Amino acid sequence: MNERFGLLIDYEHCTGCMSCIVACNEENGWPDDLSGMKVMEILEDLPKKKMYLVYLPFPTELCVLCPRRKKRGLPPACVSHCMAGCITYGPISELAEQMKKKKRTVLWAPR
Repeated sequence: MNERFGLLIDYEHCTGCMSCIVACNEENGWPDDLSGMKVMEILEDLPKKKMYLVYLPFPTELCVLCPRRKKRGLPPACVSHCMAGCITYGPISELAEQMKKKKRTVLWAPR
C-alpha cells in the first residue's frame, strides 16, 4: 500500500511573508489570483484589550503537492521556499508524530 503524503504546517512560526504563494504560482504558472496555497491573516482579540496577529498558511483545492518536483526528488515548492521553515512535507504518519510536539499546527493531505 502506498503511503499518503502531505504537509505539516507549523503556523506558530509563520511570518506572513507569502513566499509559499509566490513559489506555488511560479512552479505552476498560475496568475496572482490563483494558488495552491493561501495565507490567512487572523486578528485575535486577547484579554486585556490586546490584539494578536496570526498568519495561517493553508493549501487550497489546487494543491497537488507539486508532482513534477516530487519526480525529481524535491519537496513541494512551498516547502522549499518557506522563509520561516514552517512547512514540512512527508508521509502523513511521520508528520502526525511531529505534530504531537508542536503547539499550533495543521496537517493536510490531498486525495
